[in-house]
Amino acid sequence: MTTLPDRLLTILRDFARSREGTFVVLSGAGISAESGIPTFRGKEGYWVVGSREYMPEEMATFAMFSRRPDEVWAWYLYRRGVCHGAEPNAGHQAVVKLEELLGDRFLLITQNVDGLHLRAGNSPERTYQIHGNIDFMRCATECGAPIAKLPELPLKPKGEGLTETERAALRCPGCGGLGRPHVLWFDEYYDEEHFRFHSSLRAAVAATVLVVVGTSGATNLPMQVGHAALEAGATIVDINPEPNPFSTLASRADRGFFLQGPSSEYLPLLAEAIAGGGGA
Repeated sequence: MTTLPDRLLTILRDFARSREGTFVVLSGAGISAESGIPTFRGKEGYWVVGSREYMPEEMATFAMFSRRPDEVWAWYLYRRGVCHGAEPNAGHQAVVKLEELLGDRFLLITQNVDGLHLRAGNSPERTYQIHGNIDFMRCATECGAPIAKLPELPLKPKGEGLTETERAALRCPGCGGLGRPHVLWFDEYYDEEHFRFHSSLRAAVAATVLVVVGTSGATNLPMQVGHAALEAGATIVDINPEPNPFSTLASRADRGFFLQGPSSEYLPLLAEAIAGGGGA
């Protein structure tokens, strides 16, 4: 039976009763993998263009989009269909419960572009999507038009090219030029305007509790968030099936915990502990 360490239970209940401090959740691909979404670098991420098979690290770049925008869009529309075929799991629902219990004392920072946290019920205002969202697009030339939701399009079979209807629908609604997926590519940098870079770091410094879920620490900003929270003296809880850089951070914290196992089992227990302490 999955349980929380007694010391962690005490910390969470005391946090809830105090009515002070901030509870930050940092989520990665692991929480969505439990909903059936393949991790980005898994076999589902590969894409064939002509006779060559491209890896995700090659497809998810502005350089590739500049050379082959149709192929990159076709890949993203296929991946979007995979995301739409998945449903939020018990881990996502527990994160929603945490926001309901804690209100303004809660913040979610997610690397996931699948939108499952929002579909589960987390608010856009308290969800920092630091890698973007696959359901949105923006102007490829940054004409100043706001980020826009993608139009309704049929699900894209794997390997199928872009149709004329899709190509027309993926134009920038502002200038009519080429639109691009609203995601952070490997050859791009985090910024505040699109990806809440500075806001995420400020949240980490202010965090009383940082819960890291299903991320391996392979990208820059999440690791900065972890280190900032550690230096600020936050309680750090890492939930992951395997040891990783965040479990190492947790081991260095005065109040650090590595919960090795599925987030769909551990996150509901965290929400129950907060509820037991009185919530907001």
